[in-house]
Amino acid sequence: MEVCGQVFTPSILARLSEAVARVPGLSRSALSRQVCEWLDWRDARGRLKQMSARVALGRLEQQGLIELPAAQGAVPAAEPLEAPVDEPSALSLSLAELGTVELVLIGEGERDLSRLWRGLFERHHPLGAGPLCGAQLRYLIRSPRYGWLGGLAFSAPALRLGARDRFIGWSEATRRAHLDQVVANTRFLILPQVTVPHLASHVLGRCLRRLPRDWQGRYGLTPVLVETFVDSSRHAGTCYRAANWRYLGDTQGRGRNDRSHSAAATAKAVYVYPVCRQWRERLGAQAPEAPIPDWAEAELGAAELGDRRLTERLLTLTRDCYARPQAQLPQACGTRAKTKAAYRFFDHARVRMDTLLAPHYQATAERAAEQPVVLAVQDSSSLNYTAHPDTEGLGPLNTTRDGSLGLWLHDTLAFTPAGLPLGLLDVQLWARDAETHGKRATRYARAIEDKESAKWLKSYAAASALAQRCPHSLVVSVGDREADVYELFVAAAEQPKGAHLLVRAERTRRMTRDHGSLWDFMAAQPLAATQALAVPRCHNRPARTATLELRFAAVTLKAPKRKRALPDLGLWAVWAREVNAPPGVEPVEWMLLTDVPVQTPQQAAERLAWYATRWQIEVYHRTLKSGCRIEERQLGTAKRLEAALAIDLVVAWRIFHLAKLGRETPELPCTVFFEDVEWKALWLRINLNTALPHTPPTLRQATRMLASLGGFLGRKCDGEPGTQTLWLGLQRLDDLTHMYRVLTAATGPPGVQRRYGA
Repeated sequence: MEVCGQVFTPSILARLSEAVARVPGLSRSALSRQVCEWLDWRDARGRLKQMSARVALGRLEQQGLIELPAAQGAVPAAEPLEAPVDEPSALSLSLAELGTVELVLIGEGERDLSRLWRGLFERHHPLGAGPLCGAQLRYLIRSPRYGWLGGLAFSAPALRLGARDRFIGWSEATRRAHLDQVVANTRFLILPQVTVPHLASHVLGRCLRRLPRDWQGRYGLTPVLVETFVDSSRHAGTCYRAANWRYLGDTQGRGRNDRSHSAAATAKAVYVYPVCRQWRERLGAQAPEAPIPDWAEAELGAAELGDRRLTERLLTLTRDCYARPQAQLPQACGTRAKTKAAYRFFDHARVRMDTLLAPHYQATAERAAEQPVVLAVQDSSSLNYTAHPDTEGLGPLNTTRDGSLGLWLHDTLAFTPAGLPLGLLDVQLWARDAETHGKRATRYARAIEDKESAKWLKSYAAASALAQRCPHSLVVSVGDREADVYELFVAAAEQPKGAHLLVRAERTRRMTRDHGSLWDFMAAQPLAATQALAVPRCHNRPARTATLELRFAAVTLKAPKRKRALPDLGLWAVWAREVNAPPGVEPVEWMLLTDVPVQTPQQAAERLAWYATRWQIEVYHRTLKSGCRIEERQLGTAKRLEAALAIDLVVAWRIFHLAKLGRETPELPCTVFFEDVEWKALWLRINLNTALPHTPPTLRQATRMLASLGGFLGRKCDGEPGTQTLWLGLQRLDDLTHMYRVLTAATGPPGVQRRYGA
């Protein structure tokens, strides 16, 4: 039988019983040493694993397979623990004011430091000092100026952990073979009297950089992944998210010693942190982002249309539109029969935008749950169909004199702070009523629910629903000046567990009488920092780097005169104003209002960076219009346009996602995005030979190859491919993939290249 990773055969069990009977007074320590020598049971440094053997012998005795000699003597009582002399009584200052922070590794035999560590954790940590399981390292956190600040401990990981094992992609065999390369952060303490913002995440980052070296020095193994558990009922895990740990999900509440599967413990949030880039390969697993055999099925396959044939038609249309994003519907469908089927699909009573997009919203939420911060950016865009005035159900877009016709789109797209689009959260589409168009003068007499401004509230509701589904993610709804609607801030204040807000203020926004004008009040605040901001190219204006002066403060807003019944609101304001702008260029000036605390210059710069992500939704709208050419659709009715737009929205997101993913995670295998047949056809076309590599190319390599089909040259000055060259390349890739299927069906797949990358 196998115990503690070692196989105890009947002959070994008999030898154990014989040794106990033959040597009177044999100690359990000596017996465990003999067992290690019999089994050659050693750690990576060649030392006998006596503690593991002691545990194994105890389990064998519990099962009645052996009888151990009597224990020799009682364990001496632990010495009383006293507070260290230099434990600070109260400390409240910034990280910069704190100065140098030291991490003191407790070595083997350092009893004074060990007693100090145990004393701190017994007094201040809810779990006490232990026991810690298996191999372990302990650290003390010390300030040369203020004394001991806390400590950490790392020990053996959980034997089985569903969220972790699924994330890595472990089978039972690979888990057993590589579990010793995972370490658990089982204790972390910053003393309760120490209040230093960002200290915890700073310490985590420092410690994880030295942990592999320290663990190697003591145990002869280099860990590649660290895990930890956070009790969500006590802590939000903010410091782990700030230190870039990844949230994987929650445990079942069983705990390490739950042999009866009673799940009596509290469920914990699971976080992991890879400490090297090749951690997946070293853990013997594939990337968790397994190849998606059919991305359309993953994004839209769960649409509840009441008939599987309708779902199959939806997936066929999505694949066709993705393969030829710039083509008109007949060209994308390819045949007259498929085109007629598409029109019947769009006319079906069950085919509605919300129904089609519901599974994509779900997929977006699943991706968002893995992110510490999610920016729910909302914006409006007009879809102009004036060139097709016979289309039923259109409405006016601009002024009555302008005469333009079309639809209005208001969508919410989730982003990471780095700008990676995670997917759509909410889409609203409507046509303005020609009879009520132009009655701006009555807007103050109508409730917000009866005005287009309600779009901001509906979008915020979708972001709040996401925040409640993803309790470990900070969800922030981001909007431009049009979103400066007082009712929106009131809605956020009434939902403490909903999404946060980050909105650019209008010039007309007022403060309370005590504070005066918002702009005047912020101008009186001290300069907090100077921040560089990359301003993208816009029309004929070249891209540039703007230098912004940042000021921030807590403010109290006053309700508008016509809405006196609404309460005053306490928020934070960040004012960013460009200095030394180029001649003839309008300086950047953003007055940002948020309910996310802004108490340091770093936080002010972070809120500025969050708002700058709003530019990405404008790139997405350009992808939708220029890439998918939605304004050139000639479908006859607004209902058909709405259904087609639902597909185009997801197609445009996927193209946009590919462009960003190739930049953010270039070393991932291309199979996270491309099917096998796609990357193989692409490789053969670009390399002009019949040899395939042993392993798929990286995502960056495949993205650049795809973009080259659309005209991307890949020069040093070109940067990374954009959406335009990618959607042009996709149309050519569709033909290449079709030809590859035809040829390989007749002759078999081409041979494998013997020297990949040579």
